[in-house]
Amino acid sequence: MSTNVLRTADGWWVVRGDRAVPLETKAATTAELLADRAAVHEAAGSDESGTPVADLVALSPVTTPCRVVAQMVNYRSHARDSGFTGDIPPAFFRKASGSVSGPGEAVVRPAHVKFLDYEIELGLVMGASLPVGTVVEERDLPSYVAGLVITNDVSAREVQLTKTQFYESKSYPTFTPTGPYLALLEPEDFAHLLDLRLKLSVNGELRQDRTLADMIVRPAQALTLLARFQTLDPGDLLLTGTPGGTALKAPPKPVEKIGALLPPAVKWKAFFKSQAKNPHYLSPGDVIAATIATPDGRIDLGEQRTPVTDAK
Repeated sequence: MSTNVLRTADGWWVVRGDRAVPLETKAATTAELLADRAAVHEAAGSDESGTPVADLVALSPVTTPCRVVAQMVNYRSHARDSGFTGDIPPAFFRKASGSVSGPGEAVVRPAHVKFLDYEIELGLVMGASLPVGTVVEERDLPSYVAGLVITNDVSAREVQLTKTQFYESKSYPTFTPTGPYLALLEPEDFAHLLDLRLKLSVNGELRQDRTLADMIVRPAQALTLLARFQTLDPGDLLLTGTPGGTALKAPPKPVEKIGALLPPAVKWKAFFKSQAKNPHYLSPGDVIAATIATPDGRIDLGEQRTPVTDAK
């Protein structure tokens, strides 16, 4: 069974049901915590009654600075929403680790952003170095991946589309809410990854709901492809893509064909004029709720609840 770990300003905690037991560790970073698994096992087996989880203010269990890498268009349902047909070549992009924020911290919409979107994603937290050239088979995953977290790849769509700029559009502060729990996996837990169900709602309305079975490039293959050019180290974070249901969707094919004939400035002006009628983009006062878990609760990453505010 996986072990859930929580981080607060006071340190690290092992979660047992609705209570948490403090970890006796000097670890200040996620990488240091992963190197002190003995402390995790000791706290998990402790007789201490602990503190109610509800009384703790969770921080991101992934400490920064670290590498934050993400997979692009990696669920079949998201590919359909985005207008892709046929085979989709695997692709990655980077996010600034300064975008990582806590699971209850507000998502702050920059003043120049109108079309703010959500993307629930399963985050893989590395537990060992992944050198360039590494080939990862399914059976090797426990050797490289220490645990899982909920992440939200928040996106400023007008920046992403008009500038073709993923790094900026997804890297503003608070654009990667992470946590609440870091689920540290046992080797036998990896056989249950495809059972994980990702759910995201906004103001109680379910927007995204898929299992990892909808994923195109699964974790072992993703790490192999990434290792062709990118080293990863313990504590680094890989976001593995989002399912369908985001606010942004491709226009109908006839409209898309007409748009391709227009100058870029005219095309994007028309596109975002139509998007302004879409009520699913995030607005101040919205509350995003995200969960990832297996049906039997063997792996349960908790619930992430993040309000949306405007920059002051």
